[in-house]
Amino acid sequence: MDAFEESKKDMNIWRLFSQSSAAIFLHGFSASSHLIFLLILSTSWVCKRCRMPNLENSKSALKNSYILYYWAALISCMSLSFCDLLLYVLNYLSVYKRGWSDLKIVAQLDFTFRTLTWFVISAYLHIQCSHSSERKFPILLRIWWAFYFLMSCSFLVILLDLYWKYSSLPLLLWVSNVVSIITGLFFCYAGLFGKGREDIYFHFLEPLLKTSSSQNNSDDKQGPCIGGENVIPYENANLISTFTFAWIYPLLALGYKKTLDLEDVPRLANCDSANVVFAHFKSKLKFDHGNGGQISTHNLVKALIFLMWKEILWTGLLSIVCTLASYVGPYLIDAFVQYLNSSHAPKYKDYALVFIFFLAKLIRGLSDRHLFFQLRKMAIRVRTALFAIIYKKSLKLSSHAKQSHTSGENINLICVDVERIAFFSWYLHDIWRVPIQIVLALLILYMNLGLASLVSFVVIMILMLANIPVGKLQEKFQAELMDSKDRRMKVTSEALRNIRILKLQGWEMKFMAKIIKLRKFETRWLKKLLYTLAMTSFFFLSAPMCVSVVTFGFCVLMGIPLESGKVLSAISTFEILQVPIYNLPDTISMIVQTKVSLNRIVSFLCLDDLHPNIVQKLSRDGSDVAVEIVNGNFSWDLFSPNITLKNLNFQVYQGMQVAVCGSIGSGKSSLLSCILGEMPKISGAIKLNGTKAYVAQSPWIQSGKIIDNILFGKEMEEERYEMILEACSLKKDLELFAFGDQTIIGDRGVNLSGGQKQRIQIARALYNDADIYLLDDPFSAVDAHTGTHLFKECLLGILNSKTVIYVTHQVEFLRSADLILVMRNGMITQAGKYEEILSSGTDFMELMDPQKKALAKLNSIDREAILDNLVNGEEDGDILCSEKSIQDDEERDPKNYKTDKLIGPEGQLVQEEKREKGEVSLSVYWKYITTIYKGALIPLILLAHIFFHLLLIVSCYWMVLATPVSNDVRPYVSGSTLIFVYVALTFGSSFCVLIRSMLIVTVGCKTANLLFNKMHSCIFRAPLSFFDSTPSGRILNRASIDQSVVDTSIPHQIEELLISIIGFLGATAVMSQVAWKMLIVFIPMTVTCIWYRQFYIFAARELSRLVGVCQAPIIQHLAESSLGLTTIRCFNKEKRFMDTNFKLVDAYSRPKFYFSGAVEWLCFRMDMLASITYVIFLIFLILVPKGVLSPGVVGLAVTYGLSLSMQGVVWDLSSLENKMISVERILQYACIPSEPPLSVKENMLGREWPSQGKIDIVDLQVRYAPHLPLVLRGLTCTFPGGMNIGIVGRTGSGKSTLVQTLFRILEPTIGQILIDGINISKIGLHDLRSRLSIIPQDPIMFEGTLRSNLDPLEEYTDEQIWEALDRCQLGDKIRKEEGKLDSAVIENGENWSMGQRQLVCLGRVLLKTSKVLVLDEATASVDTATDHLIHQTIRKHFSGSTIITIAHRITSILDIDMVLLLDNGIILEYDSPAKLLEVKSSSFAKLVNEYTQRCSS
Repeated sequence: MDAFEESKKDMNIWRLFSQSSAAIFLHGFSASSHLIFLLILSTSWVCKRCRMPNLENSKSALKNSYILYYWAALISCMSLSFCDLLLYVLNYLSVYKRGWSDLKIVAQLDFTFRTLTWFVISAYLHIQCSHSSERKFPILLRIWWAFYFLMSCSFLVILLDLYWKYSSLPLLLWVSNVVSIITGLFFCYAGLFGKGREDIYFHFLEPLLKTSSSQNNSDDKQGPCIGGENVIPYENANLISTFTFAWIYPLLALGYKKTLDLEDVPRLANCDSANVVFAHFKSKLKFDHGNGGQISTHNLVKALIFLMWKEILWTGLLSIVCTLASYVGPYLIDAFVQYLNSSHAPKYKDYALVFIFFLAKLIRGLSDRHLFFQLRKMAIRVRTALFAIIYKKSLKLSSHAKQSHTSGENINLICVDVERIAFFSWYLHDIWRVPIQIVLALLILYMNLGLASLVSFVVIMILMLANIPVGKLQEKFQAELMDSKDRRMKVTSEALRNIRILKLQGWEMKFMAKIIKLRKFETRWLKKLLYTLAMTSFFFLSAPMCVSVVTFGFCVLMGIPLESGKVLSAISTFEILQVPIYNLPDTISMIVQTKVSLNRIVSFLCLDDLHPNIVQKLSRDGSDVAVEIVNGNFSWDLFSPNITLKNLNFQVYQGMQVAVCGSIGSGKSSLLSCILGEMPKISGAIKLNGTKAYVAQSPWIQSGKIIDNILFGKEMEEERYEMILEACSLKKDLELFAFGDQTIIGDRGVNLSGGQKQRIQIARALYNDADIYLLDDPFSAVDAHTGTHLFKECLLGILNSKTVIYVTHQVEFLRSADLILVMRNGMITQAGKYEEILSSGTDFMELMDPQKKALAKLNSIDREAILDNLVNGEEDGDILCSEKSIQDDEERDPKNYKTDKLIGPEGQLVQEEKREKGEVSLSVYWKYITTIYKGALIPLILLAHIFFHLLLIVSCYWMVLATPVSNDVRPYVSGSTLIFVYVALTFGSSFCVLIRSMLIVTVGCKTANLLFNKMHSCIFRAPLSFFDSTPSGRILNRASIDQSVVDTSIPHQIEELLISIIGFLGATAVMSQVAWKMLIVFIPMTVTCIWYRQFYIFAARELSRLVGVCQAPIIQHLAESSLGLTTIRCFNKEKRFMDTNFKLVDAYSRPKFYFSGAVEWLCFRMDMLASITYVIFLIFLILVPKGVLSPGVVGLAVTYGLSLSMQGVVWDLSSLENKMISVERILQYACIPSEPPLSVKENMLGREWPSQGKIDIVDLQVRYAPHLPLVLRGLTCTFPGGMNIGIVGRTGSGKSTLVQTLFRILEPTIGQILIDGINISKIGLHDLRSRLSIIPQDPIMFEGTLRSNLDPLEEYTDEQIWEALDRCQLGDKIRKEEGKLDSAVIENGENWSMGQRQLVCLGRVLLKTSKVLVLDEATASVDTATDHLIHQTIRKHFSGSTIITIAHRITSILDIDMVLLLDNGIILEYDSPAKLLEVKSSSFAKLVNEYTQRCSS
């Protein structure tokens, strides 16, 4: 009987169903589509088989190992064919019993064509793809699969519509359609991402892959240690593993057991590696030929879109699914309330509703997870492409472009702009998704509230139009903020680069004050931006409440009945609408910010490249000419009327040795630059025959090992390598290093002396084995003996057969030249051999006269000081701070040497960046929240948000309880009362939002500024050893990226966490109030979520830290490459440096990618738990007898259950922890051990100190670290006031150590230094350093003006500055400049010659006129005549001062009063030069004799 009734009911259902013309149309459309596709596929298949019969047979019969989802796709197609066949049979049986109808006929045709189509597709897949070498599915199938999925979704929508019209539908139709949607979704995924195990851009790597794969793997240190195999979990994952993110589990398990290191993180898939992504991106990037062949913003955006078009389509599809699924709940909530209120509801409708609710929540969770993961992948690829193109562009910049765009701005491009563009991927689909969400919301509102939805539409449109002026305002603030950040980073970068001179001069606090001032200016724009964002967030967070108030008010006004079910549906819709409206200002803000960042990157990419055709390459055959310049005119600034080099005409034949000499600023270095092709050409021709090598005047050394700097990418040839080390006098230096040539060099070679850096540069050039060598003053940084050795062994030895053009100020090296070019004012005034030009003009004579006078004076002191055995008096070696192994006199045996070599890697100066282990300490959170007002505002923020959510829940309860369940029930309160109370509650909650937003921005801004000030204060007060061992990239990373996170991201993340926690607690409270027994489910769900989070967080935390650690090397590499651009281009090493950049970017992307997978692994499980909890709650509700619970309140609980998820809380908590790592990193540098105080109140000095300049050194013992040996061992001597003291000695003798101790860069272990009787250790550092003066070996100029370089502290008048300029021989030159004292100085002072920079440094000390002056190779970069003038000037204006000179030129120390000769940290000789020369066996006499011999030879 029951079976008969069921059959009768089914017959009635089919009768009702047959009346639906929509169903007939859909079946007809489906049948037609399948038939058309069947014909197209069959025709295409036949044609293809006819065209390529032989090719198919020739393919190896191997099963396809390329298409990742081949078998899954084949099985799915066969299953669909079988399912449609089953439907065909069931439909036929139904017809057999009940007869034919229009619907049955069309349905039968549909099932027939569907069965045939999917069977043919299965056959096609098996035959065509199983033996094919293709790496992706045929395009025809991929188009069909996407179409099939959309058609199935449309079918589901119509079925839902029919269900509500006719109450019930056959279960078979539901099952069939759900299966179609699921398989269709899989087909779409497989079609887009069913790529080969190799990669979708295989052709970019094909040449590389033809080489040995083992070599590739050995070079790539990205291998994971999971299971001991070099695997790529994501690429090798199966369908289920990809679907559930189970592929990340091994890494999470490893992270749970141990602290993850970069070696533990698996490598990226080939298609995601930097070189492949960039190759693909570059192939899509088009240049705007109408704009001079430059890149436009439009072209850049287009290339990025083409780079990721598949991911964009896939994420767009997932966005549609997610949006549709999110509106199922609001659409059905009214039906659910009506069901609860009805006592005659059809059987099983309750379970159908529960199933639909559950399915919608499940689909939304799944689509969300894969959507977010793909968006993160997109962000990584965008970041990779932009990192690469910015770096590649930086390698091609012209000299003028480099001057206009500083390294600080480049760092901001990498740190801020690229990051912002990558982050925009999260907002990409919001541009079109928000309008769709609004339209869907209005449709639901129209179904429930009728014409009131039009009012909602008007309000929403007003809100959206309000974004236009807000967006423009934000764009203005954002652009100004970025400009101010650029200026700050520029000064910060410059200060860190020159921190040594800042410390020595006592200027570090002045520069810190300058940075703080720039930060204050930046903060003004930051506050304007953040407060604008806070106001818009408040406005748009309140907007849904405002819309609901207006909508319900209109309903009451127009008499539209408000029922609790319709009200809940509207409230639920408004709640969903809150997300797009709340995100709308963020989306607009991100569009604005991204546009600004894109424009900034494009402006950088549009800078001028170095012109490739400045230098003409001559054929190697048939020409003896190596270098030729014909009628050459060159200028660093093509728009300037002043030409740098004029009327150049000369030829250099192969094998010639050409010397270039001249006074400072005459154009010697510019001449080498024009030969290199680095200088813009006005007219003429440069011809070059052969490869070239270059040694810069200012040494450029890479961070890394010494051996890597010498080899510079070339293969090791042991014999040649050893020969070059010997020729460059490097062997003895390497023996002093505990790690030999494996010693890691610090940032910009800070742990090497100037001479060591220069000799490593020369070794690099020699090892390169080029045809033409360009050496820019290579002997300036080395002493007399080392200079002679380099000249004989390198120029006259190894380079004897090479073409060499060398600039020199040491005129004694000119005799051996085949050709001498004398320069003056940018012109070659004399050219010829030494003897020819000696009597042919005055310019050369002017250079030689000081040399002759010095030799004459030398001979007058001692004409017979000629000795046979010479001591190796080499230049000073500022050896590695952490390994100063100066030996005792008896310490020469090899055993002790070997012991030094056993120092572990931790003895290296530069260590891997320190990162905290384990969870972010609670103390970090506590320090952050208590930085401002001891955390007093935090409770207010918490209370404001609690009240906001409480008032929101109360307003919902009010609307539900005050409105009837149906039209049959009379309203409980009047319409005016209903709206008045609702308005009061709504505006109360809005006011709480305003308070919360404003307080969070206030706390965030003030905290960020205090942390900024504290970090910078500690950095600038840190000892110099900190900067020697810390690459500047690490500091800049914190000052830029981490500071940006603290400025904006952390306050926003705290706000998001508050919203999530209070929202989850509110939803739990509302649901538990309806059914308290649900706590039995909530508690285990919460515990499980917490357990999952604990398992996940260990790996995720370390991955996030690795991201921060791995970004600094990218910044460091960019800054370093910019400084050595000329050297890189000369050696043609652009490709090698580009490959290094790729490796660094891959190392950064790896933890980023796997962190994304870890996040989604956690969120996927959270969503599943929430969906299960929700379905249990719904089942419990429908099992409760009707009448026990209020349908309205139950509906409210169901509405809140739609948003129930612990995922939001856990995700926001994890995100906040990851963001707090930036605070942790800043606090690391806010706790650096400080130098002694700048001033000591108890020992304040008078303004006249020091009045005499007498220096007493008493038993001075100094070491660089407690565990290292003594460098100075008991020095005791006195430098009388007003005397000129020269310090000489070999490498490692302690000369620079003594100077550093005098300035208290190093503190004595034992002993003391007294100046005018005052112990310098007892007074403040600033008091000491500001009273002493120093001219350093490396002349430093800062970006700004000449005035700011001479007088950074602004203490002197213009008259005093002009007087100083005249004294240092720069006055006449500056008067000719247009800007006079305000003449521009670019970054690093690169628009001034090295000699001119040295004279500016002299000008500084002339202004200061201290009683103690230290000259540390102060005249190394100037010609002999200028050297003579400088020393005359110093003797004249510092006649009453104590002058301490460290010099390599013997002529510089002949006029001194006393010579101090150090050896191994002890005083070997200390007397006047004349007395020391009288003693024939003295080391000083030997040194002078060698110099005399060199000049005479």
